[in-house]
Amino acid sequence: MSDKAVNNTDTPSRRQVLTSFGTGVGAVMTTSIAGCLGGGSEPGSGDAYDVGMTAIAYTPQEITITAGESVVWQNTSSRGHTVTAYESGIPDAASYFATGGYETEDAAREAFRNDLGGLIDGGETWEYTFDIPGTYEYLCIPHEQQGMIGTVTVEPVE
Repeated sequence: MSDKAVNNTDTPSRRQVLTSFGTGVGAVMTTSIAGCLGGGSEPGSGDAYDVGMTAIAYTPQEITITAGESVVWQNTSSRGHTVTAYESGIPDAASYFATGGYETEDAAREAFRNDLGGLIDGGETWEYTFDIPGTYEYLCIPHEQQGMIGTVTVEPVE
């Protein structure tokens, strides 16, 4: 099969199909993203998640917890996302974390490139417990270039 575009005059083009939907497409698109605009919740508030994943952002982008607490991420959009630590952005004594259970950033990136490894689909959640105080920076592999990064600040237990 060729990778060149083929113009088959018997089949309507994508533009023709979209144009035939008229304003209905805008209403569907607005409805589709409306659920992506909500945020997470305060840790321990009893809500289902702490950090939401919208189309290209973590909400909230920064969260502060106490050592020993967990953060729950939920994909609140229809796009697939990852939660992948920057190896250089976590405390030295901390364990590496990434959806899919990868042990290094390179392994997580490679798995995503090869077969979308570590992807969290819409509506799914992922949880990680932070035991070591410090700052943890993380990213969404497919949306890193759009700025989908986040930070978890873990304070020591008092």
